[in-house]
Amino acid sequence: MRTFGVEEELLIVHPETGEPLALADALLSGRQVAADDSADGPHAPGPHTRDPHTLETEDKTVYDDDGMGLSAELKLEQIETQTRPCLEYGQLLDQIRAGRTLADRAAQKHQARVAALATSPLGLNSHTTPDPRYARMLERFGLTAQEQLTCGFHVHTYIDSPEEGVAVLDRIRDKLAVLTALSANSPFWNGVPTGFESYRTQAWNRWPTSGPAGIYGTYPAYRRVVTRLLDSGVMLDEGMLYFDARLSRNHPTVEVRVADVCLRAEDAALIACLVRALVESAGREWRDGVDPAPVPTVLLRMASFQASSAGLSGELLDFGNFRPARAADVVRSLVDYLAPVLDEQGELALVRQGVEDIIARGTGSAEQRQVRGKALVAQPEDAGLGAVVKHAVRVTMRDALDPSEVEAVPELLRVRQS
Repeated sequence: MRTFGVEEELLIVHPETGEPLALADALLSGRQVAADDSADGPHAPGPHTRDPHTLETEDKTVYDDDGMGLSAELKLEQIETQTRPCLEYGQLLDQIRAGRTLADRAAQKHQARVAALATSPLGLNSHTTPDPRYARMLERFGLTAQEQLTCGFHVHTYIDSPEEGVAVLDRIRDKLAVLTALSANSPFWNGVPTGFESYRTQAWNRWPTSGPAGIYGTYPAYRRVVTRLLDSGVMLDEGMLYFDARLSRNHPTVEVRVADVCLRAEDAALIACLVRALVESAGREWRDGVDPAPVPTVLLRMASFQASSAGLSGELLDFGNFRPARAADVVRSLVDYLAPVLDEQGELALVRQGVEDIIARGTGSAEQRQVRGKALVAQPEDAGLGAVVKHAVRVTMRDALDPSEVEAVPELLRVRQS
């Protein structure tokens, strides 16, 4: 089994009005911090190469005494949590909940809370984190950077080598849109319904290097693409390689970046299990000589758009033939495809039940709209959107764990286990 871990981006909000608050620097006790995609390189989830009791590290992530991580992002209205590498669903779920508790405790010291919402339901003028690199991004990319208050969910999965990592990227690209649909949690933007289930995907895909990528074939070919992108002068640095999935430069992981941050912690852990199974299945196909599906990148963009638009409420493009099919059937087909690996890892029944739970109750976007519908009459002054945020705070912190209660991850679990 491969180790896996996650990064969650959370909104910092006013506990009563739901308005996003520019408090990330205060939550991080005034330490100068930078995002995980900084020019110095991203950090993988968890303490791979550090003393777990240090409070600040070279990658500018701030850790508490229990080894849980917090860091700043592009906007001061958001904060990122990181888990340690884990081996199984329950362990990861505990870490996700503990990370949410850590962030929320920091927020409460400043009369704020955190909410797992992929976009802010309420309108605002966001504030960019004071950082020279972010200032250059704001100057270079204008409104795209100014409006980029979006909260994603990134899953890191261990790989044996960069060669295996590229083989994995080539073989999972056609299935990632399903994860966008399953995680959809951003139906509102600047105070209005968007008509999308994951509007974060639309906002995020304004970046020039976002979205699906082509088939690389080899690690040297992957590096050539990165070099050509840097030579173009459009990207500021390699940290702006925002593809749906990429190799971490500092750690032996594939990072899958297509999901909205999930309203419910258990859904987040479930999606991470699906990502790990995708990575393992792709690695096996590579070793068995199975070529990646030659799906044109433009068709993958159609699948991503459709997943962002429909979520689980309509049709998705089936990853087998890229024709429309019921969203629930496409999600179940993905689980069937991954069933051999999930079964070996003892997660098949858990994943099947988790997927059926999301299909039955709806995604985070469906839940947000339901709450707004009930609050619309009672709170017309903010169109019911304040109630959406207050509900999200409650669900984000449901079954929260004290970080000190989370079982420590032994060093031996920080490498892939056979």
